[in-house]
Amino acid sequence: MMNTTQIRNHREPWNKGKLVGQKAPLKLREIWAIRIRLQLSRKVRDLALFNLAIDSKLRACDLVRLKVRDVSQGSQVLSRAIVEQQKSHQPVQFEITKLTRDAVSDWIEHARLKNENYLFPSRIKSSPHLSTWQYARIIHSG
Repeated sequence: MMNTTQIRNHREPWNKGKLVGQKAPLKLREIWAIRIRLQLSRKVRDLALFNLAIDSKLRACDLVRLKVRDVSQGSQVLSRAIVEQQKSHQPVQFEITKLTRDAVSDWIEHARLKNENYLFPSRIKSSPHLSTWQYARIIHSG
């Protein structure tokens, strides 16, 4: 028989029954399903953001800070880009697939972005680009 002191000191671990740690990567079928859904719903920005995230494997803080000039030259989206990571200050090179180049090009044209603009500008006046919180909301709402 347990006394009241033993009952009070017994606590459930915060992560009991929860999945913690790194999440499993998306399967190819899931990636295509998301792309198709974004295309059908005509979410030009979200499709460009998703495709670029998949191609670059950049952290959210680096992805939202991309400028148009980082991924394009003139009116043409580059097939390779080099970005310096904010956390490690190391340059990262990544390929941009044809599908992503088309999506990013459509987004730049749709949003009428110029070379010096952030690729994913914020609608909030005090913030020049999407915040990582806004990015997370976009990802979780989709």
